[in-house]
Amino acid sequence: MSLFNDFRTLETRRQFFARGKNALGTAALTTLLGDRLTARAAAPEQPGANPLGLPHFVPKAKRVIYLHMVGGPSQMDLWDHKPRMADWYDKDLPESVRGGQRLTTMTSGQSRFPIAPSKFQFSQVGANGLWMNTELMPWQSKIVNDLCVIRSLHTEAINHEPAICSMQTGNMNTGRPCIGSWISYGLGAMNQNLPTFVVLVAEPTNKEQIQAISGRLWSSGFLSGEHAGVSFRSGGDPILYINNPPGVSGEMRRKQLAGLRKLNELNYEQIGDPETQTRIQQFEMAFRMQSSVPELAAVTHEPDSTYQLYGEAARQPGSFAYTALLARRLVERGVRFVQVYLNNWDHHSNVAGRMPMQCKDVDQAIYGLITDLKARGMFEDTLIIWGGEFGRTIYSQGGLTMENYGRDHHPRCFTMWMAGGGAKGGAVYGETDDFSYNIIENPVHIRDFHATLLHLLGIQHERFTFKYQGLDMRLTGVEESRVVKELLA
Repeated sequence: MSLFNDFRTLETRRQFFARGKNALGTAALTTLLGDRLTARAAAPEQPGANPLGLPHFVPKAKRVIYLHMVGGPSQMDLWDHKPRMADWYDKDLPESVRGGQRLTTMTSGQSRFPIAPSKFQFSQVGANGLWMNTELMPWQSKIVNDLCVIRSLHTEAINHEPAICSMQTGNMNTGRPCIGSWISYGLGAMNQNLPTFVVLVAEPTNKEQIQAISGRLWSSGFLSGEHAGVSFRSGGDPILYINNPPGVSGEMRRKQLAGLRKLNELNYEQIGDPETQTRIQQFEMAFRMQSSVPELAAVTHEPDSTYQLYGEAARQPGSFAYTALLARRLVERGVRFVQVYLNNWDHHSNVAGRMPMQCKDVDQAIYGLITDLKARGMFEDTLIIWGGEFGRTIYSQGGLTMENYGRDHHPRCFTMWMAGGGAKGGAVYGETDDFSYNIIENPVHIRDFHATLLHLLGIQHERFTFKYQGLDMRLTGVEESRVVKELLA
């Protein structure tokens, strides 16, 4: 017998019906619903509007732009003002504050843990008198009434790889779907000519401490491959090989794909692997993107007023400002989830030299993005998220002077913010101690953050599952998590 017939002979009854369900059920549903199955951009999303019964209730946000600052921004240098630390300069962190917390190998060998107060200027801004670093973030200080600042995030992970993985997938172990993939799976596409989930990696001006950013961060894990993030390049063609090579016409490419589709369908009939259907869909998407991506990437066609808003750096492909502008163009055209990464926030040393450059990269661009979305009537249903994977220590790593210092990883407390999409603008939630070391009021675990994010998208996190290896898998996992209602408008 052939290998194909061997496969059928060994197939169990459960596998047979599961395979039949995938093939016949999908075909029947597609026949009945036609384009309505996937093209839902024309009408507002209502509860139960898609085959999964999602959203569970009317969402506040339809789309997400997630700005992840890779490396862990220093909360006490940006958002968590600790003026009393000026009196603690170069004094050791009290053991009663540290509480026996494990340290990274980068500072565990230090004989001292000297306090390093922030050297930057803070001011009170906004209707609620929020203290923030106005020296380095003057543009964001103008939109602080739109920001929902959470000062009490915490996580268990103390090193970058597990911390980023946990923040992006809900688990420190690799192999799980990331947030964008979950959203793609649950809510589906809003534009059939562009991916549902797009990833952009911006290039920082300063490159002293670059962390690895790999494709596993936007993997679909155990979900179908169609829900993985599509990475757009920061310069040149956004996607390699999407254009036809010289001498190949559009008609010729269409015939080629038709033939390839028949081969893939034959393979699916024999094996029944659902990833074969994913491959078919990806080839079709790539063909449709040949017309949609060039128009999307034509950032130079934006008027001068756009560059006055985002800053002149937005003219430079690969810059964060360029990426922020491209993110707006993506969501404007129906992309559901845009994940942006900006590296070099891992400030183990030279905070004084690097922090100003990092803030300059993002400050006006973030102001421009939020202001632009407002002007286009998209701010109220677009959720913007800013933050890293953990925070930094109040004590200095390495040498300490009044003008410069370094900071190690700190998972016990860090700051993030949300804006738009149903987040409560002007809110400040959570409080840390005088050392920005321990949370003393309203802790928010990253599981709670994920539950709140899903809630804003109309999804009840406990009901949003995917059966895998006999388990009902969730983004928020099996440990207790809650929607932080104080963060909702």
